[in-house]
Amino acid sequence: MTTKTVNGASAAPASTPIVVRALRLAFAIYGITALLWIPIRNADGFSLTNYLSYFTIESNILATIVLLVGAVRDPQSRTWQSIRGAVTLYMVITGIVYAVLLANVDVMLKDAWINAALHRILPLVLLLDWVVYASRHKLSEVEALKWLAFPAAYGIYSLIRGPIVDWYPYPFLDPRQQGYLSLVIGIVVLAVAMALMALAVNAVGRLGAKWRYRNDGIVLAPR
Repeated sequence: MTTKTVNGASAAPASTPIVVRALRLAFAIYGITALLWIPIRNADGFSLTNYLSYFTIESNILATIVLLVGAVRDPQSRTWQSIRGAVTLYMVITGIVYAVLLANVDVMLKDAWINAALHRILPLVLLLDWVVYASRHKLSEVEALKWLAFPAAYGIYSLIRGPIVDWYPYPFLDPRQQGYLSLVIGIVVLAVAMALMALAVNAVGRLGAKWRYRNDGIVLAPR
């Protein structure tokens, strides 16, 4: 068997089964339904700006886009696979932060099925899809850490907007009760945790790739 090195787009992409594409489409529709039901359910006094200022909403919007693109086109380019990894990370962050910090906090989701969809089911779907149908491209740890640019930008946006509108999407970003010292300590701890999550998401993706392509004679290589 001839060994091929994957670097950029040099190797032919593996075909994704039609069943997997159908499942991606189904879960994308499921996510879109949950995202649309929130403003419909809370039509009275609904704030679109506040709604779009939740990390949960933003990450799930990105997740539905990734699932739709994966269902329709399933690109294999390095750039797209890195985007896919980044969005998987954001959904993992959504699921873990909710479970650890927000499970007993009112996050304006009155319907249990929506809460489960956005905080549990879709994060798990994205992670499983990332591992089981892993990228052929070997992404470096540095590249994985670059995925944190979006959460960092989100945090800055929330802290700047919060005092202006007197509203914060999450208690751990609200300095009004905990004070700025506790806020800074919490953000540092959260940043370290997210960095570890980024490295972990990249690592399980590599393990998934080794398992998926173990019989293909392909060596995964960084750019």
